[in-house]
Amino acid sequence: MMDDFSRDESKSAIFITFSGNCRKALTFYQTLFGGVLHFETFGTELEGFPELPVVSGSLLSNKLAIYGSDLVHSEGRKLGNYIAIFLPCQDVEDRKSLVEKLNFNGRAPYLSIDEHQKLVEVVDAFDVRWVLGI
Repeated sequence: MMDDFSRDESKSAIFITFSGNCRKALTFYQTLFGGVLHFETFGTELEGFPELPVVSGSLLSNKLAIYGSDLVHSEGRKLGNYIAIFLPCQDVEDRKSLVEKLNFNGRAPYLSIDEHQKLVEVVDAFDVRWVLGI
């Protein structure tokens, strides 16, 4: 039952980079916490992936929200860089405003380049990784 959390609500959540097993992991977590799964996959096969990679996946339940992806950062998946705070934004301008606020120390925060991508990664002054979605 999804009484407390729906896909349309703007709440922060955890974001995990699964490196190839996002669908399997979120499906497993669904057996533990219940909820609704949603997956958006890459349009074509990618080398190194046995099936279409998950670009954006989610498990939304009344207990928690987990978002994830099979796509790994350019520095590779390593301790500390595979968990982030996910925050859905209303639109590109809302996300741009949040990036400016997170960039209070003048550090170049973007890990991804195209601001019109569905997901943009930002690292703040405290080395906390944020995934901002539209």
